[in-house]
This record gives sequence, structure tokens and C-alpha cells, in this order.
Amino acid sequence: MTQKLSPSQSPTLSPDKTLLSKLGLPDLSGNARFVAANIIDSLAGGLVIAFLVVYFARTTSLSLVEVGACLTLGHAIALPVPALAGWLLDRVGPRTVVASGNLVSALGFVCLFFAESAWQIVVTQCVVQTGAAMYWTSSSALVTLVARDEDRTRWFGFFRALRNVGIGFGGAIAALAMAMASTTGLKAVVAVQAVSYLLAAWLLRGWRPNRAEAAGHHGERPDGGVGGVGGDSEDGGHGRDGADPPAPRAAARYATVLRDGAYMRLVAANLSFVLASMVLSVLLGIYATDSLGAGAWVGGVLITLNTVLVATTQTLATRWIERHRSTRVIVLACLVNAVAFGVFAALSLIPVWVVPAGLLAAVVIYTLAEVLGSPPMGELSVYMAPEHARGRYLGVYQLSWSLGGAVAPVVLTSLLSLGPAWPWLFLAALSLLAAPLVLSLEPRPARS
Repeated sequence: MTQKLSPSQSPTLSPDKTLLSKLGLPDLSGNARFVAANIIDSLAGGLVIAFLVVYFARTTSLSLVEVGACLTLGHAIALPVPALAGWLLDRVGPRTVVASGNLVSALGFVCLFFAESAWQIVVTQCVVQTGAAMYWTSSSALVTLVARDEDRTRWFGFFRALRNVGIGFGGAIAALAMAMASTTGLKAVVAVQAVSYLLAAWLLRGWRPNRAEAAGHHGERPDGGVGGVGGDSEDGGHGRDGADPPAPRAAARYATVLRDGAYMRLVAANLSFVLASMVLSVLLGIYATDSLGAGAWVGGVLITLNTVLVATTQTLATRWIERHRSTRVIVLACLVNAVAFGVFAALSLIPVWVVPAGLLAAVVIYTLAEVLGSPPMGELSVYMAPEHARGRYLGVYQLSWSLGGAVAPVVLTSLLSLGPAWPWLFLAALSLLAAPLVLSLEPRPARS
């Protein structure tokens, strides 16, 4: 059964005593390897999003359309990977799965050197996306190994800020790659990428969470195992002090997750955030240029604005978020998203000279929703999952990201072809529908 949300708004917080705390950052002491590995993964992951199309278009004889089709097919083949990663997570723990995902990603980038034909690009993309899916499915569970109750929201906010910095970094490198006259520079980027993934894997395998604080709080073994099930150690499930293992629990199965109504409502609500997150990469540029008549440069400026705002405000915002009930913050994010999409839809009705200011306002509101919603959604996805089955729960949660990301281009562009307001009205409606789903996750008051 899903763990019930605490009716309290948040744990009592210790007074801010350090600059990091005042900036909304978690306590990073003793976790240098962990933080460094996640910085590398965020920067490398951001590069994957924007770089592969440019690379294959420059280094193969295939057309841009053919490259896009190969990358789409390779991504589609890797869609079930979160389910496999969730199963592995329950058996060997998040540290091992994330490190293994980095090794798979490194292999995928090595394959880039040899991919020339269509089928080779498909296989390469599948390998790269497999590594990425293993990382994103398991990375949230790593927080349970380091976070104390009072700073876990800050860890999720910190990860979100890193991810946005990585996406911005990837976009910048991809833009630089487009300006390169030869393929030598592109292959140098690939080599650095492969080495960076190997470095991240090494850092994680050598990292040991604080046993007294991390393991004691959340039932996580410091060797990476989850709740006494699996893990990296070979002690047969017994503690290192020789104590008897915990009483056996029901075997974790994906059917158990699918029957968990509360968690599936969380997954359903997350789909609204998944589709919302696709706005910048799929919809905003074409909407601004084709529907609103704005310059081609506008989309890039707005995406950069979003990246900078999230990177600079996310950790500060977590200071407010952690003082309020997660479900209420997520509902607020849903409502703010609906407002942002309403503003986007209205831009097609205003004079052209007002459009740039309107786009700026809409992106700022949209970014506010992103900053509010991301940390508590990630936190609930982890802490609503039973410890012994957390991997499978996170596998299902990550599938909502994989499937949502796969269908977003088709859904959003098809709606745009019906009229400029339709995709925004659709997204606004999804955001409003998600709000009651999230509210239903709150514990019901006991009857007198």
C-alpha cells in the first residue's frame, strides 16, 4: 500500500545558519562525489537532447528527415527501459543502477563514432536512451540515501536546477556544433561526453552515503540496497552487524503498483506536467514564428530566459516550498500553469506589437509553475512508494515521462494545426484536471 502523506505541512526546520541554507541549497557536506556525479550527469544529459540531431546530420549522408526518423525509432524502442530499471532498482539499489546507466550512456556515445547507416543510428540512439532512462528512473531514489527529513525538498529542487543548467549547456554546445566546419570538433565533443559518463560512474561507485543519517531515516542501506531487498552487499540480506533481516514482505510486482490507486493518480497528474514541459522544445518556437509572426530569434531568447530563471530561482523557491504541504504546492503549480497557457492562447488575439511582451509574461508565469511543481512532484514520487517496491513504483512514474515525451510532438503539433489556441487550451484543461487528482492524495481527516 502507498505510504500516507503526513497531514502536517512540513517538518520543523532548523534556523538558517549558512550561506548555502539561505540560498535554499541542501547540506552538501560529505557528498562531494555524489554532487559532482550529478553535475556531470545533468550537463551530459542536457547535451543528449540537442546534440544528436546535429551530429548525425553532419557526420552521415542521411537527410535531416531521415536522421530524425531514426532517432525517433531508437527512442521508441527504449521506451520500456524504465520498467526494467525499476526492477533492477528493487534488486540492487539506486547507486548501482545509476552508475550502470552511466556506463551504458558512455557505450552509446562510443557507438556514435561508428554509426553511419540508418540502422546503426537507431541502435546507437536506443543505447543512449537506455542509459538516460536508467539514470532518470533511479536518480530520485538516490535522494533517499542523503536527504534528512528537513532538507529533502531542497535536494529535489537542487537536482531540478542542475537539470535546467544541463539543458541550457546542451543547447549552447549544440549551437556551437552547428557552427563547426569540420566533424573533428563534433567527435571531440562525443569523446568528452563518453569520458564524462565514465567519470560519473566512477564517482558514484566510490561514494558512500552517511550511514547514520541517510540509512536511518528512510530504510535505505548505505550500500545502495532498498529496504533490505537486494543491494550491493553479499550478506544475503542480513545487516552488517549480523542482526536478523527484517520480516519478509510481499513480493514487489508491477501489478501492485498498477493497483495502487493513490500512486496511479499521482502518475496521471504528472502527465500534465510532462506535456507542459514539452512546450519549450516542441511548441513555443513554431507558435511564436508561424502563429504570432514573431522573429525566429524569439524562441531561443525565451528558452534561455526559462533556463536562467529556473537555474537561479529554483533553490531559493524551495525555502518557501518546504514550509507548505506538497500537495497544496503542486495544486498551485497546476493553477499557475493553467494561467500561463491561457495567456499563451490569448496572444493570438492581440496586436503584433504587443506579442513580444506577452510572450515574455507568459514564459515567466510558465516558469513559476515549473519552479513550484517540480520539487514536490519528484519528492512525492519517491516517498509515496513503499520502500521494498520503490524501484517498480519509480519505473511506472518514469514511464509517464517517457510516454508523455513520445506523444507530445504529435499531440501538440496536431492541435496547433487546428488553430493557434487549441494546444494551449488543451494544456490548460489538463492542468486544471490534475489539481483534484493531487488533492485526492491528501489524508482524509479521521471521523469522530
